[in-house]
Amino acid sequence: MTEGNFVDYVKIHVSSGKGGKGSAHMRREKYIPMGGPDGGDGGRGGHVILKANKNLWTLYHIKFKRHFKAEQGGAGSKQTSTGADGADVYIEVPLGTVVRDTETQKILFEITEDGEERIVAKGGKGGLGNSHFKTATRQTPRYAQPGLEGEEADITLELKVLADVGLVGFPNAGKSTLLSVITSAKPKIANYEFTTLKPNLGIVKYRDFQSFVVADIPGIIEGAAEGRGLGHYFLRHIERNSTLLFLIPADANDIKEQYEILLDELRRYNPELLDKQRLVAISKSDMLDEELKTEMKAELDKQFKGIPYLFISSVAQQGLTELKDKLWAMLNEDPISK
Repeated sequence: MTEGNFVDYVKIHVSSGKGGKGSAHMRREKYIPMGGPDGGDGGRGGHVILKANKNLWTLYHIKFKRHFKAEQGGAGSKQTSTGADGADVYIEVPLGTVVRDTETQKILFEITEDGEERIVAKGGKGGLGNSHFKTATRQTPRYAQPGLEGEEADITLELKVLADVGLVGFPNAGKSTLLSVITSAKPKIANYEFTTLKPNLGIVKYRDFQSFVVADIPGIIEGAAEGRGLGHYFLRHIERNSTLLFLIPADANDIKEQYEILLDELRRYNPELLDKQRLVAISKSDMLDEELKTEMKAELDKQFKGIPYLFISSVAQQGLTELKDKLWAMLNEDPISK
């Protein structure tokens, strides 16, 4: 999937169908010239329905069609025949789609299960035929109800990537390289900031044919919570990750300071993100000799009290098995992750 094909934010207008009108037909047969009312009801207008599809990863297929309108219900007819219901319109969306009212920005619901269906615009009810209005004093009513109007709404679809682990770090911290090494994903990798302009997902194959999903989120810069850089366009993608992996390069001026800046951006965007499990990976550690690594460990033990950390190198394939073991333990609440 190319950068331009990843779409995670779309505004659309939906209109359900109007209900069909009831029939005011009178029964007229060869030997029954003065039959009573036999008009049928109108059919229901079509709904506009969002349907979850686990095989979709983006909202790209909706990007160029902003208006969705369902069919009108059919009119009732003689012999109390009910009109046909209007055809429903289905809009398939990926798992992790959040639906908002565009005007109020209120979250209407979230779609997280494959095959889940939610009506966003309900079809109008069909009108009653004249057969419903016959009484002892009004034997031949010649009127019927019109169908009710359908609903219209402007809604915003936001995609929040569903993954077990979210990679968090500054631009050029080595997140894409790590993802390409521990999974089969092929993210764009280059030696400049903001190479990644969309979340990349990769499946980590673990022991005994087990696996978990890692998302490489575009890099954070200071002020991201206020919309600087890629701002909210990437921060929302880590809301669904159960574990956050902070990636900080070994050649950073101050590893603890970088970690605190990243943490502060998450806190300002959504304080609930701090309730997630955290693991710090010191990347590019192949640049360190054993003596320097020992000195850094002594310092980090003081700074990262209660926060697990480890040294890795994606290029030199160092510490990756330990990293996968630790992440798996954390995702499955194994005691060794405590």
